[in-house]
Amino acid sequence: MKLFRHGESDKEKPGIVDAKGGLRDLSAHIGDIDEAALSSESLKKLRAIDPAALPLVQGGTRIGPCVGGISKIIAIGLNYSDHAEEAGMPIPAEPIIFMKATSAICGPNDDVITPRDSTQLDYEVELGIVIGTRANYVSEETALDYVAGYCIANDVSERGFQIGRPGGQWDKGKGCDTFAPVGPWMVTKDEIPDPQNLDLEMDVNGEKRQRGNTSRMIFNIRQLVADVSKYMSLLPGDIIITGTPPGVGMGFNPPKFLQPGDEMRLSISGLGEQRQKVVSVR
Repeated sequence: MKLFRHGESDKEKPGIVDAKGGLRDLSAHIGDIDEAALSSESLKKLRAIDPAALPLVQGGTRIGPCVGGISKIIAIGLNYSDHAEEAGMPIPAEPIIFMKATSAICGPNDDVITPRDSTQLDYEVELGIVIGTRANYVSEETALDYVAGYCIANDVSERGFQIGRPGGQWDKGKGCDTFAPVGPWMVTKDEIPDPQNLDLEMDVNGEKRQRGNTSRMIFNIRQLVADVSKYMSLLPGDIIITGTPPGVGMGFNPPKFLQPGDEMRLSISGLGEQRQKVVSVR
């Protein structure tokens, strides 16, 4: 299934994509795509629904973040070998974990706001793992049992805030408002038979920037879920974003940072597409 949320910010309703790509409203069956909806039992019930019998979502309706009530976004740094090389940094011995503020979460096509004093705004297309079942100290062998599905995420970053400040300030550079577009769909794991063989793409103003494949991850999805669950409880609806391939703005010489008016298009095999426009701070 491809599940999504539609409507005004903070007032989104649940939806499902039908076999022909039509957007259908699920409000008669569930309240939201959230913790309650992501359990194995709830997903089983949703699969029994005929999407063609549901009302169509009105054209032009905003698509919101694909999951509601997210308690945290856990991000993994330098998880692609070719991106680590691009950044001039060593291959990590274990997953590098940082957090993105939940206030950064926005819809897949919402504007990305340039924060005040920003000079090095950057982009990162990433695969998101959506947790479906509470996970603590899980093994790599059972890790996928705790996964509900996958989504696209853009780990928007302000490099001046992140690495241009004393001591390194990753959360400052990763947590600004609109720095975590997620969606359009939460695609259940049964539709993604091999999440370690997905193509990722990012274009800016029509220029090819990032091209990669999840096969180049240093730590795979099983390893990431197991590792993160050692240090914090993973709750249903939490999202782990798994790192980015090469081609980020800071990797060019000279760098190609985002400017107001720029337009991003990012996609991952089977998970849809995002489009965002960069705007000045209001």
